[in-house]
Amino acid sequence: MSETQDDKWGIAHVHASFNNTIITITDETGAETLAKSSGGTVVKQNRDEASPYAAMQMAEVVAEEVRAQGVEGVHVRVRGPGGNQQTNPGPGAQATIRALARAGLEIGRIEDVTPIPHDGTRGPKNAGF
Repeated sequence: MSETQDDKWGIAHVHASFNNTIITITDETGAETLAKSSGGTVVKQNRDEASPYAAMQMAEVVAEEVRAQGVEGVHVRVRGPGGNQQTNPGPGAQATIRALARAGLEIGRIEDVTPIPHDGTRGPKNAGF
């Protein structure tokens, strides 16, 4: 990864739950949103919003938008449902990263930013006992 001074980088925030996938690409500070998309913008049925297919379509759209703005690569921050729910991300997370790479964006760091409670609220009653 040869990152020179004239390369413009962004951060791809991917929120992959089991009901939807949301992609937001910001500048390196995270202050300015360059492009965003969610599952509902590319598929008709609600049940398909979290599918890998929808994630790939969204990633292609946002990658095209940010490449037009001069962004060469992105650092990916994947977020799962979190809280007292499941901590691993939904099915659209991996497909999003693959599609961003295929669309010609260089992938920098990939980090998991799922919120993990430090002894938060009590879980649901069917906790597997």
